[in-house]
Amino acid sequence: MTSRGCYVYGVVPEEGARPELVEELPAVANPDAKVTFVPHQGIAAVVSEVPTDRQLGTPEDLHAHARVLDTLAATPMPVLPFRFGTVLTDVQSVADELLASGHDDFVAGLGRLEGTGQFTLKARYEQDEVLREVLVENPEIRQLSEELRAVSEEAGQQRRIQLGQLVAEALAAKREADTEQIMSRLGPPAIAATSAEATTEDGVVDASFLVEHKRIEAFEQAAEDLARDWHGRIRLRLLGPLAPYDFVDQALTES
Repeated sequence: MTSRGCYVYGVVPEEGARPELVEELPAVANPDAKVTFVPHQGIAAVVSEVPTDRQLGTPEDLHAHARVLDTLAATPMPVLPFRFGTVLTDVQSVADELLASGHDDFVAGLGRLEGTGQFTLKARYEQDEVLREVLVENPEIRQLSEELRAVSEEAGQQRRIQLGQLVAEALAAKREADTEQIMSRLGPPAIAATSAEATTEDGVVDASFLVEHKRIEAFEQAAEDLARDWHGRIRLRLLGPLAPYDFVDQALTES
């Protein structure tokens, strides 16, 4: 017999916990389960039944987790998303332990996130263009690059290493400056922002912004203006509004 647990996606206000919002969504690790709500004193946990005899973490699991939360985030009510993989024993433990013990913090956190959504920006360089910029802006790099064209790979090995280091330093400085530009231009329409180093070779930055619903148009316009200014140089991909994954700790800590 398969052991079952209760998977927790997050917490929402009880008044917005309408089953029709989530009943057609696929549940994490269990296509036969229904996503539903567990209410408790004005708040509600978003849950579904999950098998506990297999490890979670497939792409389908991750997608199902995000889809439930982002579907709820598309409504006017606030959402406190939980980290992927939160599993409790059963529905009763969700109500008696999770919601009861964290009730006041959850209420305050939901209040702080009221009327907001997260936008995530992924910025990536057009590599040919950014390398051209590095050559134009750095005479030392340009001169060394030209000298190495007439030298065999073996003979110029040390200078090629030097060139690689100079290019890496120039790109790091450019990445820092471009990140500051992104945050300064998109930060004002947001009420909070955070950034992380991009994980790809062509990455500039991965940034997240908490934006009030009434300011979404202004924020999206700022992103469009930046994308236009950097056309052919940096690719910008904007996702949202999403559940406020990157601002939950801040909302709970400051509440």
